Amino acid sequence: MSARASHRDLRLLPVVAAAWLVSAAAVSQPQAAPVFAGTLWVLCGGATTALVLRRMRRGHPPAGSATVASLTALAAFACAIAAASATHVALLLPDRERVAALPISGGRVVEVTATVVGKPERSETGWRFDAEATSVTAGGDPVHAGVPIVVRAQERPRGLDLGAAVSISGSAFVAEPGNRAVLIVDVDVPEVRARPPGIFAAASRLRADLLAQAATLPQPGAGLIAGLAVGDTTAVTDELDAQMKTASLSHLTAVSGANCAVVVGLVFTLAGALGIRRGWRVVLAAAGLVGFIVLVSPEPSVVRAGAMAAISMLAVLLGRAGAGAAVLCLAVSICLVFDPWLATSLGFALSAAATGALVLAAGPIGDSLARIMPRPLALAVAVPVAAQLACTPLIVAIDPRLPLFAVVANILTAPAAPLATIAGLAACLTAGLPVLAAGLVAIAWLPCAWIAATAQAVDAMPVAALPWMPDVGGALLAALLSAAAIVVLLPEVPRALLRLAASVLAIAVGIAGGTAVVTGPIARADVPVDWSLAMCDVGQGDAFLLRSRGQVALMDTGPDPALLDACLDLFGVERIDLLVLTHFDLDHVGGADAVAGRAELVLHGPTAEPSDNTLLAELRAEGADVRPVAAGATGTLGGATWEVLWPRARRTAFPPGNDASVVLAARGGGIPSVLMLGDLSEEPQAVIAGALHERFEVVKVAHHGSADQSPALYRRVAARVALVGVGENDYGHPRAEIVELLTSSGAEVVRADVAGAAALTLGEDGLELWHQRSAPPSPAASSPPPSVRVDGEAHDRRDRPRRRT
Repeated sequence: MSARASHRDLRLLPVVAAAWLVSAAAVSQPQAAPVFAGTLWVLCGGATTALVLRRMRRGHPPAGSATVASLTALAAFACAIAAASATHVALLLPDRERVAALPISGGRVVEVTATVVGKPERSETGWRFDAEATSVTAGGDPVHAGVPIVVRAQERPRGLDLGAAVSISGSAFVAEPGNRAVLIVDVDVPEVRARPPGIFAAASRLRADLLAQAATLPQPGAGLIAGLAVGDTTAVTDELDAQMKTASLSHLTAVSGANCAVVVGLVFTLAGALGIRRGWRVVLAAAGLVGFIVLVSPEPSVVRAGAMAAISMLAVLLGRAGAGAAVLCLAVSICLVFDPWLATSLGFALSAAATGALVLAAGPIGDSLARIMPRPLALAVAVPVAAQLACTPLIVAIDPRLPLFAVVANILTAPAAPLATIAGLAACLTAGLPVLAAGLVAIAWLPCAWIAATAQAVDAMPVAALPWMPDVGGALLAALLSAAAIVVLLPEVPRALLRLAASVLAIAVGIAGGTAVVTGPIARADVPVDWSLAMCDVGQGDAFLLRSRGQVALMDTGPDPALLDACLDLFGVERIDLLVLTHFDLDHVGGADAVAGRAELVLHGPTAEPSDNTLLAELRAEGADVRPVAAGATGTLGGATWEVLWPRARRTAFPPGNDASVVLAARGGGIPSVLMLGDLSEEPQAVIAGALHERFEVVKVAHHGSADQSPALYRRVAARVALVGVGENDYGHPRAEIVELLTSSGAEVVRADVAGAAALTLGEDGLELWHQRSAPPSPAASSPPPSVRVDGEAHDRRDRPRRRT
């Protein structure tokens, strides 16, 4: 293909950029969407009018007019696509605003009728699924509006699956702007009014049969079978999930574009072997893709993966990377018109980036590598290299680590993934023939076991990933590094450009090495050696450290063993003398593997699920003394004393879970007096407040700063520092009203998502605060704090902790 042809095929790139930017702006500022739409339609009309007038003009066109006409047409098309996306948001705005305006604050019960539109998946608090609400009631007449919601349930009732009609009664809050969901609803158990209809029910049964067949085979490979074949990840353990992420293989644990491409390619190949003509082969492949999407569940992420796979296959069938790029640009633009909220979706961005890399860069990189290795090997290397380079800037923006073995792991697992998908899918479709299905599942287990072993091997490496510069700066540096690497790998690059790219690559590698040193040994050197209380940065979860006279206690483990490991390394912790598991949600115990064999005494709250007891048994097998605990229990940690304030023994009003979290108070021995509130909601907090007769210097805010809090408790505690274990989330944590409550009570709010890891030291000069990242002070820090009255005594709150730099 000529450079000019390639240029023509990339002309739609500005259209994608316009659609993406306008969509992101419209969903983030929905009240402005009508203005965006109107302005863009006017611009589109102006450009279209100019084109019409030009065609009506007689005479010989002036030089360069063809270029002007092409640019005008492109501008008109870009404005039309962007305007259509903004119009979509504007049309949905009235219903979304009516639901968002309902009086749902303060824990008021909300009644919702809805249809499940996404597969239920396990979450930190139980189960989570997307639904389309048809009616929402909050203390008055129902509001009938079709709006998307997210439901978080403690349990999954029988029949809850894609397509089911449900009734929900629980608490809710309005999602942050930019989220597709209008409400996030918390419920104990949704009521299934009608099970999935017809084809959805059949697909659900097939998936369940495959899970049952796979469960008879050894883990961890068995857990991947249903994930690779039909996108069901319920059998993937937390440990395996973390290992897959470390190895950059997480795209294999659920349906991705690669799975869809395997299905399309298989149908196309079989049809060709039967002598079917090319046109009909394409039709059959498309039908196979649609059937696969229905089987794995036609939720938005799966439909998107199917669309991207179809585009990649179309580019291959056409044999023209440039044509594939044009089709990709058009498809992404259309996706944004029909679902503008994709503009803020990391998954969509990764899909687009990876597909673009495969269409545009994989072939040329393969040609370049073929000069030094056999062509089949060159192509096998080029695909993961291109995809990894395209996706790295997006990945490091949310997880500032640079995986060292991503390409190697993907090369090693590349032959296994399609085999597992094909065999697993065949087993699913032959569920009516148990013997045949069992044999096919066993065949699928072999490549799945290989994939799991690869992930485990990478995870066991002494250094599987390098620390990277966080936030926007890290993403920009990664983008520069990726661009330079692509230039170096491409064939027939001008020598001057090649030298420039090599120089940029060398500089970026140097910066990366420096960042690794700064965030490693130097970061550890920056941590106060005399810290006594620390908050780990483990994302959306809790992990807090207490230290007195050389003994260390850990309150919860966060969701990810790797993140907890990094925190323990940062604070120089090797041994855990006391581990407290407040309750068994994944955001509090998911990182427990990091302390297996390192904890001496484990105290825990009430158990409810078999998995809770399994975790405790594993800790016991590693040598820990494991004991349940209730209010009244006391003990020592070095020179400090601790006391459990909650849950109360034999109290049945609060079942296991958030409201039965272990609440612990500690003081003395160089530790600032601290109250750790677990995930308690307002009601049990109020019970504790009624029995509390002392202040604390530090409070660990309950449930990541959710709205369900007791103002009376925080005013009574009157803490100087409020620690919030929180990461990126779509729940709105910490809620603005809770931050205001804390600051008005005189506390300095320290958030893990802003400050990173943080540490407190109690010295002769009072309480000193250190945090990992530069963070703006809480709003109260810039104004004199008020006096707070506790049990009739006024306490001046002007003695704020000093910041240590």
